[in-house]
Amino acid sequence: MTDFSKYIGKLIEVVIDRPLGTKHPKHDIYYEVNYGYVPDTISGDGEEIDVYLLGESKPVERSVGKCIAIIHRLDDDDDKLIVATPGAAEDLDDGAIMKMVNFQEKYFKSKILR
Repeated sequence: MTDFSKYIGKLIEVVIDRPLGTKHPKHDIYYEVNYGYVPDTISGDGEEIDVYLLGESKPVERSVGKCIAIIHRLDDDDDKLIVATPGAAEDLDDGAIMKMVNFQEKYFKSKILR
């Protein structure tokens, strides 16, 4: 597992490559939140660190928000950051976060780290 703890509480710039409402390129999944990555980083899968961007109600290309949690996948090596736009979703509890990302995380065993 990559040490994502250094991101918690920090402002993170996110590039969105799967905007809200778009379909996954390989699977029958529609993104219910903006989904992207942190540029110039490497995650456990050899790609950039993935991010669920919460608090944005329309598709965006880029955003900056505060990292409020990590989705740690117990059966996969691709953990995700949970980034919330300022004031919009910073106080979400674990249950609310899991509900928002369930469209994709339901296929994995995962837990939220803070």
